[in-house]
Amino acid sequence: MRNKVAIYPRLSEEDRYKKNQTDESESIQNQKSMLIEYALEHDWEIYDIYCDEDWSGADRNRPEFNRLLKDAEDKKFDIVLCKTQSRFTRELELVEKYIHGLFPIWGIRFISIVDHADTDIKGNKKARQINGLINEWYLEDLSENIKSVFANKMRNGQHIGAFALYGYQKDPEQKGHLIIDEEAAEVVREVFNLFVQGRGKQDIARTLNARGIPNPTEYKRQKGLRYSQPKSQVSTLWKYFAISNMLTNEIYIGNMVQGRYGSISYKTKQNKPKPKDEWIIVENTHEPIIDIETWNKAQELIRQRAKPFNTGNIGIFARKVKCMKCGYIMRSKKHRDGTHYLTCATRYTSVEACDGAMIAVKTLERVILEELHKLNTQYLDVELIEQKADFNTRTHEQIKLFSMQISEYENKFSECSEQVKMLYKDKLKGIITEDEFIDLSREYHKDKERFVRLIEQAKEQIEILNQKLEQADNSRELVKQYTSAEHLTREMVDILIDYIEVGKRIPGTRNRPIEIHWNF
Repeated sequence: MRNKVAIYPRLSEEDRYKKNQTDESESIQNQKSMLIEYALEHDWEIYDIYCDEDWSGADRNRPEFNRLLKDAEDKKFDIVLCKTQSRFTRELELVEKYIHGLFPIWGIRFISIVDHADTDIKGNKKARQINGLINEWYLEDLSENIKSVFANKMRNGQHIGAFALYGYQKDPEQKGHLIIDEEAAEVVREVFNLFVQGRGKQDIARTLNARGIPNPTEYKRQKGLRYSQPKSQVSTLWKYFAISNMLTNEIYIGNMVQGRYGSISYKTKQNKPKPKDEWIIVENTHEPIIDIETWNKAQELIRQRAKPFNTGNIGIFARKVKCMKCGYIMRSKKHRDGTHYLTCATRYTSVEACDGAMIAVKTLERVILEELHKLNTQYLDVELIEQKADFNTRTHEQIKLFSMQISEYENKFSECSEQVKMLYKDKLKGIITEDEFIDLSREYHKDKERFVRLIEQAKEQIEILNQKLEQADNSRELVKQYTSAEHLTREMVDILIDYIEVGKRIPGTRNRPIEIHWNF
């Protein structure tokens, strides 16, 4: 029986010589050709080509690298073939974990051609460990060198960020220097002027939104400038925190402020905030947008308005209530009479975006307790029990349907694998060229990835349906446990409720639409 080989080429992070963004680099093509030729010479069957382009050997999130490890664990091939051990990984920890640890358990042989690493050769382990140690040192030295270069540039007042702060642009004539973007700078000046005149941050945001001025992210998108895409809900509106951050950013008075975040380790891209005394601040590096007098007035007003914030108690509905119209999380506000309300987050920033839902916390608590009492009565109802049985039947039918889909996708996945094998035979016979083999196999590989995603989605749906069945069985006991309560607690809300939607009060009444999405 012929050995199945997984080919893994990776583009070195230092190799930046690409013809364009869609072309593979010459380095990748050379690696593939070398590895395919080596496999053919040894009469191995190519199971698949796992190719990570533009990924560092220290990055554990490489998509094809992780797909290869999953297939290795599932024992879909017998050999992992690389140009060098460092193409597989530059981390000694992963060398020990996979090449020396899990691969032998899974029955996988590891071979790298140039540095002669081969787990089937006795006495070869020390050489692999030395390679791993050298690669580890290389990563650490490279990381420290890069940090040193960046820190030196920051101390010299050079801007090293990927994009400029709103109000500025990167100077095309001088690397590391910022110049004013006059259109955006006018908005920055207006924000500061309105604030020192006594306007609140929410009020300023509402004013900008009413005039249709795009927020910083949307402005840069419209202008074709580089920008950071926020992970939260995409919006073109100005918000309270955008104004707040702008009013405290020293870059607007001509000081370069950098180094506010630092990496946790050279092995991860995760960053953590640094204390302010560790920031690198260089004064007078670029033309200011805000004069020092206006800046000082703004900072004094911020200090005067600062209020102590009690973080010891979290509201029982914190991040659980959404506006029914715009979908934003509703924020807690305290009325002067001491009553706590939940209001739409966009209520004070844009009339056009949302007309603003609002509800008293006590009112919402009363509604939920009433619904809990109703649910307790319903769960004792015979008709509801019959409905539950019908629900279980429908759910089991859905699970059966998804299971059939999984079988269908698995068959199509196998067909794609067979087509790749046929292509390989055509390559050996000279019917197709090496480039044609790579291009055609890549198309089948995309189809296989699509079927894998469909299988995973179907399995996720089955898991969700099974959870619903389990929750349906436990829901009666869950409801009964809390129906005697006279007040809600945060724990009860977390256990019972997924989220709540609140609409604006119906004109002429004291009623408002409320939808409770239970966890059962």
